Amino acid sequence: MKKIIILLLLTFFAIELSAQTTNTSKWRKTERDSFENAFLLYEEGNHELAFPIYEACNKNHPNQPFIRYMYGKTALSRSDKHLEALEYLQEAYDGNKKIILIEYDLAKALHLNYKFDEALVKIDAFFKQKKNTPEEKTQGELLKKHILNAKALYSTPVETKVTNVGSPINTNEEEYSPVITIDESMFVYTYKGNKSKGGRMNAFGEASDGGIFTEDVYYSVKLNDTIREPKAADNINTNANDAAISLSPDGHTLFIYRDGGDDKGDIYKSDLIGEEFSIPVKLTGQVNSYHWDGHCSLTPDGKTLYFSSERPGGFGGRDIYRATLLADSTWGNVVNLGDSINTKYDEDSPFIHADGVTLFFSHNGEKSMGGYDVFRTRMETDSSYKSVSNLGYPINTPDNDIYFVLAANGKRGYYSSGKMGGQGLKDLYLLEGYFGAPKAITYLVKGKVTSKGNPYESKIKIERIAKDTLVFNVNKSNSVTGNFLSALPPGYKYRLTFSHDSFPAKVYEIDATVMEDYTEKILDVRFEIPKDTTPVVKNDSAGIVKDDFVTKNPKHTNTKNFAGKYGSISVDGLDFMVQVAAYKYPKNYTYKHLKGLGKIDKTFENNKITHITVGGKFKTLQEAWDLNKKAITAGQKDAFVIAVYQGKKVYLEELVKMGIFK
Repeated sequence: MKKIIILLLLTFFAIELSAQTTNTSKWRKTERDSFENAFLLYEEGNHELAFPIYEACNKNHPNQPFIRYMYGKTALSRSDKHLEALEYLQEAYDGNKKIILIEYDLAKALHLNYKFDEALVKIDAFFKQKKNTPEEKTQGELLKKHILNAKALYSTPVETKVTNVGSPINTNEEEYSPVITIDESMFVYTYKGNKSKGGRMNAFGEASDGGIFTEDVYYSVKLNDTIREPKAADNINTNANDAAISLSPDGHTLFIYRDGGDDKGDIYKSDLIGEEFSIPVKLTGQVNSYHWDGHCSLTPDGKTLYFSSERPGGFGGRDIYRATLLADSTWGNVVNLGDSINTKYDEDSPFIHADGVTLFFSHNGEKSMGGYDVFRTRMETDSSYKSVSNLGYPINTPDNDIYFVLAANGKRGYYSSGKMGGQGLKDLYLLEGYFGAPKAITYLVKGKVTSKGNPYESKIKIERIAKDTLVFNVNKSNSVTGNFLSALPPGYKYRLTFSHDSFPAKVYEIDATVMEDYTEKILDVRFEIPKDTTPVVKNDSAGIVKDDFVTKNPKHTNTKNFAGKYGSISVDGLDFMVQVAAYKYPKNYTYKHLKGLGKIDKTFENNKITHITVGGKFKTLQEAWDLNKKAITAGQKDAFVIAVYQGKKVYLEELVKMGIFK
């Protein structure tokens, strides 16, 4: 290792700047080890880990030319240090014009600082160096194309307003990879900083004070145009890297990337249950491979998944593919999108818009301004993609601009960028205005389902009406809020059927055959109890409901079935309770009819809604189910069993997915 450092120093001082060299003999051993490790990290391309080491060395040992030079080189990878990178590399160039690749590094620094004409001068000087390897020449040619692209696009900006999302989402740390519901009511994103669950990790995935923070998933909701304080997705975040990558158009399924260190990273999914995300499970089928698979986006019908992967057989680097949902609920029929989109460089972060045909992605090759740029393409009638366009400046810049998403209205987009003047190293930005032509057209249907005035989870079957009526998608309303959301691509009529366990279905028809612009429809779906149809329940002498209980109360069939299969299972941290009511203002609620069934408990949850339970906690489902039947028999028609695992409500179905019910 010392021989490598000495060789690099000799190269650096091919024309001696002064009699001084970097003498580390008087440094602390830990400093010397870090100094040598930084060079290895740099050689391996891990500039993110090398930078803080050189930054510390430069602070503790100022005026060391080699350290200042390496600090400048690694600072090129930091969007908040581009000005310093230019300063330090220009200083090195002024002192020694024969440093290997110095013209290339300086051209890159000038390019990142929007000094395009000066960057062209330096890259042309780089090409005159006879000792450049073929690989270095190829890198120089790509950089020159980036400089020329940046110069042209910067001089002809598009009409797009770019605004930092600001607090409470952006901080002085890192926020990136924004994910939104198509109506912008929920934000999910990736966070990396002091609050990261996994702390700092080195290049070997080991805890280290000198490492970088792991990734976590955070989310927030928007109420009355105000973004609420973000929350960590506790069921998702681990000590590994967990990153948000996309939401299904209905907002119920969150896709995440997870790199646990034992593979190269895979795609997982997590379900939104009420207001919490479930424990993620890995996608089954052919989407995940033995190689990096890291980003995806789902079509409005839920049947096609676009994703990026480094699997072999592509055009090089990362390519974009699409997969089809098969009858067994796995993903298959994987197809590369072809050479109109994929190149020998990297294509990443695909996003299919709610219209089902407009695809956005990022690319860092020959058509970019530098780093990743956002591009747009549109599906042809034969399901292929041919024409690709750069979204232009100020959306794209000489640095990385990636993870673009667009609301259903086609007017507001979001992405992550490391622009100067941000709050942290990476921030989330709002984009308003031009995103290419033609404009995105879709029909957004949203609203709320209630039963007796309370939020209700209803199954929503969406059919596309034609000669042969097809099921377009199966959706549901949120169990806590009752809200639902669906994107309907234009050109068809649709039928939406809302189901209820006890009442006739509600049916609505949407005509989206002829559309010229974005359209939004809000449905208020109410299931009300007819006054003259209150069910009669028969009791035996002990007050226990007879065997025909579920026949008279069909909405409890699911609980009965689970009690029959798993009723005796007891697990630490798992409790069952019987909820009898949920009110925002429970002062007028009386429960004299529940006398003798146990203690009445009141707890605040979910935006100050008071949840009322009876009988306390039970360790088995069967015990809670028996009390549930008694409560209904006593006249509490809304009584139902809830499961609480480690302090959080979960569905009975989730206990099966989590392996608790076996």
